[in-house]
Amino acid sequence: MTSKLVRFLPTLVFALSIAGAAQTADAAAALPSAPSAAATSMIPTGTGSKLGTINVEQAIFASNEGQRDFQDLSKKLEPKQSQLKGQNDEVEALKKQLSAQGEKMNDDSRGALVKQIEQKQKSLERSVQDARDDAQSQQNEIAQRILQKMAPVIGKYAADNGFGILVDTSTQWPNGPVFWQNGTVDITRPVVEAYNSQSGVAAPPKPAGTSTHPGAASKSGTKPAGSVTKPATTPPPQ
Repeated sequence: MTSKLVRFLPTLVFALSIAGAAQTADAAAALPSAPSAAATSMIPTGTGSKLGTINVEQAIFASNEGQRDFQDLSKKLEPKQSQLKGQNDEVEALKKQLSAQGEKMNDDSRGALVKQIEQKQKSLERSVQDARDDAQSQQNEIAQRILQKMAPVIGKYAADNGFGILVDTSTQWPNGPVFWQNGTVDITRPVVEAYNSQSGVAAPPKPAGTSTHPGAASKSGTKPAGSVTKPATTPPPQ
């Protein structure tokens, strides 16, 4: 199974900037781009000739199961987000101290403060990278688990509706294969509805201001963002 970097997941946020932790909609995480060999072996075959499209990654996150599991992951990772924010706030406080008092310090005191800032900045960057890697790993595990169960549903829907080939539009052109489509051959929404019916998972409560349209997951905020924005690396004043 191949994977790719994609932008999504704005509810599970590990965003950390120079100003502190904040939500971001431009996050990256690795996701499977196609069913695995095991999943493919369970996909029904048919004799259809229609060409269709499906946004596999959107279908995963728009499903009730996906929304539920990524919301749970978001809550699970909240303590780490708080920890990173605390580390970032500490670095920023030291930088402000250096900016306000640096010229009044003797060389030894100023040098010690600069060294302390640099050490804590490096520690923060390592923590951010570790948190990003952990979040992406857990997201990928959830996505792959759901895709294993969703693949047969996709195949059955395609076979039942006369599709001979489906193109995954999770990655947009020029990185993806589809330059343009009018949406009339996209089966993402009906596949999500079929999967929700089969899984029996109830729709979880949606965050305020999000869309209820299952095909609009990439814009509604129903996807979690589990990446951590790299903190500012601007060196302290010398």
